[in-house]
Amino acid sequence: MTYLEEEQQIQQTLEQIKQLLQENETIRRFKQIQAKVNQHQGLKDLEEEIKNLQKQVVQFEHYGKEKAKQEALKRLDEANERYKNHPLVVSYREKLIEADDLLQYLTNKIQYQVNQQLEQEGKQ
Repeated sequence: MTYLEEEQQIQQTLEQIKQLLQENETIRRFKQIQAKVNQHQGLKDLEEEIKNLQKQVVQFEHYGKEKAKQEALKRLDEANERYKNHPLVVSYREKLIEADDLLQYLTNKIQYQVNQQLEQEGKQ
C-alpha cells in the first residue's frame, strides 16, 4: 500500500470514528445539555454579573477601596456559587465528565493498538 493510500485509509477511518462518536448516546446527551446551557438566558445573565463583579473587584483593588472590594468579593462568591450549583451547570459538568471519559478510553485504546501494530512491524 502506498503512502497516499494509507493516508486515505486513515482519513476514512477517522471519519467513521467521528460519525460513530456523533451517534454515541453519551456524546449526544452532552451536546443536548451543552445547547441548553448555551441558550439559557438566566445563565448568560449570571455569567455577565460574574464578569462585572470581577471587574469591580479589580477596580476597587486598584483604587484602594478595601471595604468596597470585600463587598464585591462577597457578591462575586455568591454569584459563583449560584452558577456552580445551577441544575443545568451541574448536569453539564456530569455529562462533560462522561464524554471526556469516553474520549479518553477511545484515545487510549487507539494508542495501545497503534503501539501493538508498531511493535509487530518492528519484530518483522
